[in-house]
Amino acid sequence: MPDLKVLLGGGKAPLVGLDISSSGVRLVELADAGKDGIRLERYASEALPRGAVADGNIENLDQVVDAVRRVLKKSGTRARHVALGMPPASVITKKIVLPAGLSEEQLEVQVESEASQYIPFALDEVSLDFDVIGPVANSADDVEVMLAAARREKVEDRVAVAEASGLKASVMDIESYAARAALDRVIAQLPESGAGQVIALFQVGAQVTHISVMLDGMTVYEREQPFGGNSLTQDIVRAYGLAFEEAEARKKTSDLPENYALELLQPFLESAALEVTRAIQFFFTSTPYTKIDQIYLAGGCAALPGLLDIIANRTRISSAVISPFKGMQLGAGVRESQLRADAPAYLVACGLALRRFG
Repeated sequence: MPDLKVLLGGGKAPLVGLDISSSGVRLVELADAGKDGIRLERYASEALPRGAVADGNIENLDQVVDAVRRVLKKSGTRARHVALGMPPASVITKKIVLPAGLSEEQLEVQVESEASQYIPFALDEVSLDFDVIGPVANSADDVEVMLAAARREKVEDRVAVAEASGLKASVMDIESYAARAALDRVIAQLPESGAGQVIALFQVGAQVTHISVMLDGMTVYEREQPFGGNSLTQDIVRAYGLAFEEAEARKKTSDLPENYALELLQPFLESAALEVTRAIQFFFTSTPYTKIDQIYLAGGCAALPGLLDIIANRTRISSAVISPFKGMQLGAGVRESQLRADAPAYLVACGLALRRFG
């Protein structure tokens, strides 16, 4: 029997969300603020050496563990339970229909039987979990169940990072699901909770841009494009002879020669805007939808100066840089001015941290 309750699990214990990406690790700790909702207690990040994580795979465990230990120390958290995320490409998800009224044990047997039809690996090589979504429309005798499966070795790599860092992996989520959980909070604060609005989220990462389109709480479209901030960093490396890590750090602070904005940044912004407009056109041509009401930008590149303006101008769609912490109380150690610049990169980590309450 494969491991169940490894993916999609949860609990109420204090925990931190820990996002491990190719560019770095990011930590978020949230707390229950009672009638005031949720409080952001602390957040922190640490860069990873290039190649420590590649294509979602942990290639150098020691380097990732060192970064996690540093981020734990920097944040000052005492929580030892952690929610981690798997890259969407590493997880197979499938909605299946099963008879209503089955016990937990019966559901496990049925899920394992169904999983063998959709998973191209032996079941003893995967970590498998399921979540009952709810009744099937127009069929009271059936329930819809979400099945999730990932190669056991990929799950164990992330669990090993947590354990070597003195943490207990309590939740293993999917990064795209975590991002949507954080996005749902933001949408809920829109007029009429965003009802009827088609909302597109562009997460511009180091190597990949992930596009999700939402309507009334449902994901109606998802896609990944091979475009990210590393291309700008590489341009900086070539132009100024810097090491990759230094180029990445100076890109974030704009501590670069005067010609940087015109000769390197502007062409990158043009390329980013072109990628966004292409993605929107592809969405229109491959789905029944003919409009997008709101664009949100997330990821480490979202706060690049000029990116929001050029995308808003090219698409003629209301656009904003997302803050997953919007509407939260802020802990004593959180500086609001710094948070405004940092927040877009913490969408996944925030969504993972929200699993404390789900």
